[in-house]
Amino acid sequence: MNQKTNSNFAVMGLLLGLFVASLDQTIVATAMPTIVSELGGYEYFVWVFSAYMIATVVSTPIFGKLSDMYGRKLFFLIGLVVFLIGSVLCGLALNMSQLIFFRAIQGIGGGALMPITFAIIFDIFPPEKRGKMNGLFGAVFGISSVFGPAVGAFFTDYLDWRWVFYINIPIGIISFILITRFYKETLSLQKQKIDWAGASILIVGLLSLMFAIELGGDQYAWTSPFIIGLFSIFVLLFVSFIYVEKRVQSPIVVIGLFKENLFTSSQLISLFFGAAMVICSTYIPIFVQGVYGESASASGQTLTPMMLGVVASSIIGGKLVDRLSYRTVMLGSTILLTIALTLLSTIDGDTSRLMITMYMIFVGLSIGASLSVLNLSALQNIDGRYKGVGVSLLSFFRTIGAAIGVTVFGAIQSQYFSSKIESSFGQSDPSFMGDATSLFAPENRELIPEDLLKVITTFLADSISNLFFWSIFLPLISFLFVMMMGKERLKAAETKKKKPKEALT
Repeated sequence: MNQKTNSNFAVMGLLLGLFVASLDQTIVATAMPTIVSELGGYEYFVWVFSAYMIATVVSTPIFGKLSDMYGRKLFFLIGLVVFLIGSVLCGLALNMSQLIFFRAIQGIGGGALMPITFAIIFDIFPPEKRGKMNGLFGAVFGISSVFGPAVGAFFTDYLDWRWVFYINIPIGIISFILITRFYKETLSLQKQKIDWAGASILIVGLLSLMFAIELGGDQYAWTSPFIIGLFSIFVLLFVSFIYVEKRVQSPIVVIGLFKENLFTSSQLISLFFGAAMVICSTYIPIFVQGVYGESASASGQTLTPMMLGVVASSIIGGKLVDRLSYRTVMLGSTILLTIALTLLSTIDGDTSRLMITMYMIFVGLSIGASLSVLNLSALQNIDGRYKGVGVSLLSFFRTIGAAIGVTVFGAIQSQYFSSKIESSFGQSDPSFMGDATSLFAPENRELIPEDLLKVITTFLADSISNLFFWSIFLPLISFLFVMMMGKERLKAAETKKKKPKEALT
């Protein structure tokens, strides 16, 4: 086979690997009620999501660094194998504790697949094709992320919830074969030492932060000594991490990268856009299921308009950066996201499904471009030795944004809903304080008097629109970092005659 054919098959393998890794961030959502009914452990089900997210956040920068040191191909394949082992174990889980632990194994593998995929694109494609390819891969990431709930609902309704995990096996095996056979790595690697001290501090610090976010306001009060202690540990270890990384020979996170404005602004924009994406993906299905009273499958399908917008915007964004500056493209995305969230803040029980569909299209169009554009802008001015670290940090910040976003804004929605129930009914019924998707499942709605149901669904609709109102601050803050990107364009990075910046330690 010629080189072009080999490259095409390698790209296909990367696409499949990226697809399964990003799909598993959301595919479990609509399957959870069935999983809980079979395995039990309702009070712990949130950790099925959190375990995957925490493991991904922790492993992403580490795998990015290791791929810089020892090669992209090796650690892509290692990550894929770990991910597939985790998938098999999840499908075989007999109780909720096992499922949570196995999801963490999945997350470790997923933390390798996504960042290394985008780093490989930068390695194997010339500058004039990187925008197009990042648009394609960004579209796959967007499709899998927002299509996951619909896929999970389909498997749950027509097969078995365990196929939510088993579906990864055939796709992953094909990806493994294609990458092994057709991806020829030609990078010149340098022997370096692994920064075990930095890696250990990073893991413990991130776990402290994530546990504080997940447990605060739920199992423990935000002002409790336990939560304050977790945040304090995170701050202490964060300072220690920066100190260590500035002094070791081969740091996990190259602190000097953040001296570059384009790199830093790209990372922070990714954080806020990641928060916006997960909020919309999570709470629009809840609105449709809880307020409209539709099924889990129908609520998952509501994300289809957003998916189409993400695909279109990701591809368009990848092409626009060939002609426009990064700032111009992301400024358009930020303005559109502000408009989309403003429109979502107006929804109520009388809002038509058509209007919800239009709003979700706007959300997809606004977010999709960031998936392709930021992968290019983040890597533009950094040395080739640090491409893996750079793109892994992008995934890292996006995941952190998603974790913090769904927790903080979820608390806003829950508190608003609870306060409305209490103010209207006095001592609130505990059943109203639980998860909205469980409360308004179709089989439960029939048990609630019609007039009472109307009041409660109105409160739920108001709580979600209030959440979207506060989320408008996400693109507004992003606007500041978009302006920091300057006038740099994709081709400028390749035509500059000056030596690349290497003030990275």
